[in-house]
Amino acid sequence: MAKALLQLLSVVGLAAATPVAAIPRLDLSGYPAPEAGLQRWVIQPSGLLPKSTDPLISSNPHDWRVQLIVGQEVMVDCNNTWLSGPGLTMTRVRSAAGKALFSLKGPLVVMSTRMACPKDQQRKRSFLSLGKQPYLVPYNASWPIVVDLPHGVKLRWRVWKAETKQVEGIMMIK
Repeated sequence: MAKALLQLLSVVGLAAATPVAAIPRLDLSGYPAPEAGLQRWVIQPSGLLPKSTDPLISSNPHDWRVQLIVGQEVMVDCNNTWLSGPGLTMTRVRSAAGKALFSLKGPLVVMSTRMACPKDQQRKRSFLSLGKQPYLVPYNASWPIVVDLPHGVKLRWRVWKAETKQVEGIMMIK
């Protein structure tokens, strides 16, 4: 009995030490190197997001989108402050099996109103996002989302999930 257990443990130990052949999830082969002055950000969506307990929210990843939020952390005061600059562009990467490369070329400028602020009000650090409309890309846990941004610009992201309920549109007749 002890001999059989020892053999079983040695086989299990050998199996645990043997590397498992797996498909790498983060494959950036085929993507060109970032251009000078740009920094590469990579998002690898998880294939195992928690399911919603709300029956009105879709649990199908085909109904999900990833929102890319480009911005900068800046010091702000009582004035309205926002970022101005070029938007994200998407380029299909032929050498990467049709995957996309998102990039932002050009500087971001911090814009602000010029009201006088109360002397006792402290400035604070805040993340300003570029653009008013969300930039959504399809959710695909098999492909990374690759974004090249100027140094000092940051990337945040979040997942949007669709409702399960579909509403019929109204047809306009002329």
